Amino acid sequence: MSTKATPQREVFATRGAFIFAAIGSAVGLGNIWRFPYITYDNGGGAFLIPYLVALLTAGIPLLFFDYAMGHRSRGSAPLAFRMASKVTEPIGWFQTGIAFVIGIYYAAIIAWAGCYMFFSLNQAWGDDAAGFFTGSFLKAGDPGVSFEFVPGVLIPVILVWIVTLGILLAGVQNGIARFSKIFIPLLVILFLALVVRALFLPGAAEGLDALFTPDFAALTDPGVWIAAYGQIFFSLSIAFGIMITYASYLKKKTNLTGSGLVVGFSNSAFEILAGIGVFAALGFMAAAQGTEVSEVADSGIGLAFMAFPTLISEMPGGGIFGFVFFACLVFAGLTSLISIVQVPIQAMREKFRLSNKTSTLLVGGVMAVISILLLTTITGLYVLDTMDAWANNIGIVGAAVVGLIAIAWFARKLPVLRDHLNAVSSFKVGWFWMIILGGVTTLLLAYMLITQIITFSTEGYEEYPTSIIGVFGWGMIGLLIVLAIVFTLIKWPKKTLDEAEAAIADSVEHEKKGA
Repeated sequence: MSTKATPQREVFATRGAFIFAAIGSAVGLGNIWRFPYITYDNGGGAFLIPYLVALLTAGIPLLFFDYAMGHRSRGSAPLAFRMASKVTEPIGWFQTGIAFVIGIYYAAIIAWAGCYMFFSLNQAWGDDAAGFFTGSFLKAGDPGVSFEFVPGVLIPVILVWIVTLGILLAGVQNGIARFSKIFIPLLVILFLALVVRALFLPGAAEGLDALFTPDFAALTDPGVWIAAYGQIFFSLSIAFGIMITYASYLKKKTNLTGSGLVVGFSNSAFEILAGIGVFAALGFMAAAQGTEVSEVADSGIGLAFMAFPTLISEMPGGGIFGFVFFACLVFAGLTSLISIVQVPIQAMREKFRLSNKTSTLLVGGVMAVISILLLTTITGLYVLDTMDAWANNIGIVGAAVVGLIAIAWFARKLPVLRDHLNAVSSFKVGWFWMIILGGVTTLLLAYMLITQIITFSTEGYEEYPTSIIGVFGWGMIGLLIVLAIVFTLIKWPKKTLDEAEAAIADSVEHEKKGA
């Protein structure tokens, strides 16, 4: 394709458009189904102390890091790392690969939630929500790889990809920003309505007591602090290219740190709201079943597709409550999926000088085909679970550790990134930000990574056969490393590098003026 045909780089029209898009990316399924249980299981109300510490010392500093990387180079993750130091480019491609993998299975979860919106209206799961989910709905077979498709999952997954790619084809401002500005406020309104309804259910107070009663002794357990950093890390869409890519669409003079603070605290506010709503509802469920909250508390897929359907069947007006709950999962999931898929789209667009339409259809089309082939079959649940565990606990954490070590310790670019942030932002960062990123955060994430590698290597995962773990766990990570090296070896178009160099030079001018 001729480089002359490549359109000018798109930008967010306003800082507000970027903030909505960034919040849309950060506020995803993990806010609703992961944070409440992590809080409950790690000291209740006392957990908010390490959570806040983690937000201030890892979450927001890492957001600033990603923003500076993307905005300074006006490039995707691979280009941003390439412009920081040639030898770090594979890290950007590895992050892009992780986004590619997450997008493949994330679409399936959104499709499930879409189905459950309508299942809620007549409680299609009957008296056995768990059996319905794995049996009647997913028709889950034995762990392995099968190409026996489940029509009730196949069609919804196809629809999710059609919607996602349709939005991305509309572009950054008319697609991503416009969708986020509509659906993030709608998500908040709907979820607030859910929370208010849940608070008036019998037993809601007991659920909130279970969630927020502080166990300060838990603060002496290092595992609780690790859990806090893990939750912040996984919920803010950092270290797998999203925020680097989104920041690259910002105008030259944009308040990066101010935007980061808004996004970080908005994400945490929604997580706390989700905790209140989920545990108020679980308190009702425990009271209705005559059991303790600990007996019904769960997280992840179990909470959304097993515990909550049981709850919906037991509560007055449960059909409407369930419809709105799963609609919230769909909206939260879609805003995140759009940002995830945009990462490889933008990377390929820059590397091969493709138009937005071509890159979206090519990359998105490949992701959609793999998603449909792997995740709409009777073994899709096991593939999804394994990919999710390795992509998050090994892939994202590994990319963050290696990225921080490479940029902070070897390329020594943190002072440059600090100067860039300070040149365009209201909230200034200094030596504390650099020490936190290059020291505390890096060492903590390295500990998390090593611990998880040892656990997966010695204990396996969910008693899955080694074939599943070998292919969709370790094999997937290994393939992404190889592909990262391969894409690095492909020469960048001169025009792409010239544009990035011009963006860097422009940034340097701003940094000198801000010094």
